[in-house]
Amino acid sequence: MHDKNMAIKTISLELDAYESLKAIKRHPRESFSEVVRRLVLPKTPITGKQLFDRLQEGRFTLTEEDAEAVDRLNREDIPPAIP
Repeated sequence: MHDKNMAIKTISLELDAYESLKAIKRHPRESFSEVVRRLVLPKTPITGKQLFDRLQEGRFTLTEEDAEAVDRLNREDIPPAIP
């Protein structure tokens, strides 16, 4: 919910984008501003499991470049030394 002093900007969305945002609202009273903030401005980094869950739910997709970056990071990952 916005307060009376908060600026408001109207945007246009294509119908598929609107339907996608509408589909991921957590409850009917969640505003689209809250949905966008939740998706774009996460308070904490997401875990691998959360990423997997979001992909399974169709909440977003990875590009080929994203997948290549993940693969590169996995190849470069060095496990910690265990004494």
